[in-house]
Parts: sequence; C-alpha cells; structure tokens
Amino acid sequence: METGLSGKIALVTGSSKGIGLAIAKGLAAEGVRLVMAARGEARLREEATKLQAVAIPADLSRAEEIESLLRETTVRVGWPDIVIVNAGGPSPGAALAPDDSAWEAAAQLTLMSAIRLARACIPAMRERKWGRIVNVTSTSVLVPIPNLVLSNALRPAVTAFSKTLGAEVAADGITVNNVAPGATDTERLRELYPDPGALETVIAKIPAGRLASPAEVAAAVVFLCSVPAAMITGQTLVVDGGSTGRA
Repeated sequence: METGLSGKIALVTGSSKGIGLAIAKGLAAEGVRLVMAARGEARLREEATKLQAVAIPADLSRAEEIESLLRETTVRVGWPDIVIVNAGGPSPGAALAPDDSAWEAAAQLTLMSAIRLARACIPAMRERKWGRIVNVTSTSVLVPIPNLVLSNALRPAVTAFSKTLGAEVAADGITVNNVAPGATDTERLRELYPDPGALETVIAKIPAGRLASPAEVAAAVVFLCSVPAAMITGQTLVVDGGSTGRA
C-alpha cells in the first residue's frame, strides 16, 4: 500500500525504545521527516542518529517541556503533520494503592500529555487541512489489567478525548485515532512481569500464542497515519493477538 507520507513531518514521542522507536522506524521507512522525543537523552540521540532524525529530549508530564518541544520542533523542522503520543505507562498499583500525588502524576503523563500536544498542533494542521494524531494506549481501555489501576482509569480518558476531538476536526482533514497494544515484547512488559512464569501465564492467554512485536504495533500506527486512512477517525485499533476478543 502506498502511504503517501513521503516528505511529511512527524513528531514521535517516547521514541528512544520499544513501541515508540518501532513507530519512528516505520515512519522513516515511508520517507517521513522525523523529530524524536523522549526523556532518556543519550539513548534518544543514539537512535535518532541512526534514523537521520532530530532528537529533542522532553518529559511529557511537564507542560513547559511540551511547549519547549514544539517550539524547537517548529524552528528546526517545521510544524508536524503527524503527532504520535506515546508517553509510556503510569506506574503499577492496585485500585486503592496510589495516593493523590500518584494520581496527579499519572494524569499529567498519560492524559494531559495527549491534550497538550493536540492543543499545540491542531491549529497548524487546520491551516494545512491535513493532519494525523495517533495515541498509543493499551488494551486496558477495553479490559482492565490487574494491578494497573492508573492505566485502567486514565487511558480510557485519552480514548474519550480522542473521539471527541476527532469528530470536531474531521472536516479539516485531520484524523485522531488510538492504537491499543496488548502484551508486546518490550522492556516495560518485562519490568511488569519479571518472573518468567508470570510472563508465560500472560502469553498462554493470547490466542495468537505469542507476544506482539513492537514492529507489529508500529504497522498499525503507520497505517492510521497514511493518506488512504483518511476516513478513519475517532477509532481504537487493537493489536493484541485476539486477547480482548476472548475476554
């Protein structure tokens, strides 16, 4: 499929590793001009160099750093046509475990990052009558995951925001979608399941019989960014090997 993305500008956040890095690679393969952002500066710059991308360290949980990220992006490359919001997951915990400060921190990272990035980028997309925003969420938007209450509560909020925004900007040629990965072979997953036995239990519940690869999640994101996907907006594309279909 011809994506029509060559020459577009994309800002990919959380792109120094895992799913975010795979998305950056997928877009680079389509000829997209990349700006990569993440908190880990050394690794970010290393990976950006490989992709001939601009690296801008940023912590998406801080409003001022999002403002700085967009300011530097526009100066060095231009306003992004594509924005990938991949802020990483909030910390694990049972339903009553997080205190107010943990909830506030998770909301800043998971929900407010999506709102602030969209707020900053939508005006320029409207002027050009073209834009793509994709939020990387989780299957927790469909089925709560044990011991991940912050994700279970806040990622559905991102989904609701995206559906609302998608309807409001559709006439401007802008789409707003979500990709919800299931268990994916990343460093974060192995941090959440350090016990090999526990991870095997997770895999056993996946109808496909294996973890998704970051590249498989990235393929869904690249498709939603493409020109042929122009009539898909306000949707959540699940990449989970059938897990939520079984739930």
